[in-house]
Amino acid sequence: METETTTADPLVLGTHTLQSRLIVGTGKYASYTQMQEALAESGTECITVAIRRERLIDADGNNLLDFIDTQRYTLLPNTAGCFQADDAVRVARLGREILLGLENPGADWVKLEVLADTKTLLPDPVATLEATEKLVADGFQVLCYSSDDPIVARRLKEAGATSVMPAGSPIGSGQGILNENNIRICLEYLKEGDPDYPVIVDAGVGTASDVSRAMELGVDGVLLNTAVAHAQDPLRMATAMRLATEAGRSAYLAGRIPRKLYATASSPAEGVITDQPR
Repeated sequence: METETTTADPLVLGTHTLQSRLIVGTGKYASYTQMQEALAESGTECITVAIRRERLIDADGNNLLDFIDTQRYTLLPNTAGCFQADDAVRVARLGREILLGLENPGADWVKLEVLADTKTLLPDPVATLEATEKLVADGFQVLCYSSDDPIVARRLKEAGATSVMPAGSPIGSGQGILNENNIRICLEYLKEGDPDYPVIVDAGVGTASDVSRAMELGVDGVLLNTAVAHAQDPLRMATAMRLATEAGRSAYLAGRIPRKLYATASSPAEGVITDQPR
């Protein structure tokens, strides 16, 4: 029996519906051409663009937007590089204006990052909450980068975040999911009474098994960038990430067997051939 996990099981984020549960960033690639090819291999429909930090024009005079099919991809403006709530709000509004000019459907949402410092790139919980409240009041659908603290995650949802996106580990670290228990508790708190509320692991994954494991925990999607852009073969890794997202989601929906201390025979005990008396 064929299954269609990418079409029959879409990711719903506010007013946006995506067939792929993998969201991919556009930074850190060796070239815009490589980025363009990796995005295609990943199967993603939604890509993030850091409005403040990314150079739209590279040293050769190439414009990033010339390598992005804005009819194919929904752009998700990103406030990466912001360390104050007001700065993040300002950048989000700038991103909205840019996307309105491109007539891209991503103009009504934002990936919110308000960082605490440059060393850890962890989110500032107080400033993030403040920015979330302001952006929600301004009509944005806020996809909110957060730590894996379940209490902070719950506060962000209460503030109106369309999706809370706990980090698996620090941005670009490639450490995978360091605290699966916290992700599980985030899922419990965020989906309590609201099972369709979307939770996305954002940041820290290093390889396909990290993505698969995140999806097996029950998160609704994964957002990544460095794991593909800095892989030795970004195009092959992009394909691996696509397959891992689909496999992890299918495994979660299928339901794993319980862990047991001792072995359980795969074959039934009935009908086993035994020595017969003569």
